[in-house]
Amino acid sequence: MKLLDIAQVARRAGVPASTLRYYEQEGLIASVGRRGLRRLFEAKVLEQLAIIALGRWAGFSLQEIAQTFSPNGGIQIDRSRLTAKAEELDQVIRRLTAMRDGLRHAAACKARNHMECPRFLHLVKLASSGRLEFEPENRTRRVPSRRR
Repeated sequence: MKLLDIAQVARRAGVPASTLRYYEQEGLIASVGRRGLRRLFEAKVLEQLAIIALGRWAGFSLQEIAQTFSPNGGIQIDRSRLTAKAEELDQVIRRLTAMRDGLRHAAACKARNHMECPRFLHLVKLASSGRLEFEPENRTRRVPSRRR
């Protein structure tokens, strides 16, 4: 069994040693011993760190990611949690797409003043009423698109 010290793991995983110590403290990874003052890890920790990085990119909390690891360090991913996160990301994408389109329109709008632009005023009205948020039960809701 090849063991890697904390500096090797940090370099290969592209994270600071302090992050590795924090992940160990939180129970996400486990060292298997020490060489002097340096923690030692099995090589499989690199796969665990890749799963943690992927989970963080997808928006999972560290607590949610911890639930994907079995006590022996194996990975058990709950497919229903993946589906729920994908739906959550769809909502974020729709909201950000609407915001991007609104910003592009505002940047290119031919009105003398943004407060004279009907589309901009409509977005302001939606924002003030809290209706720029997308409810999970109504996934098709969009900010109306009026190109001028």
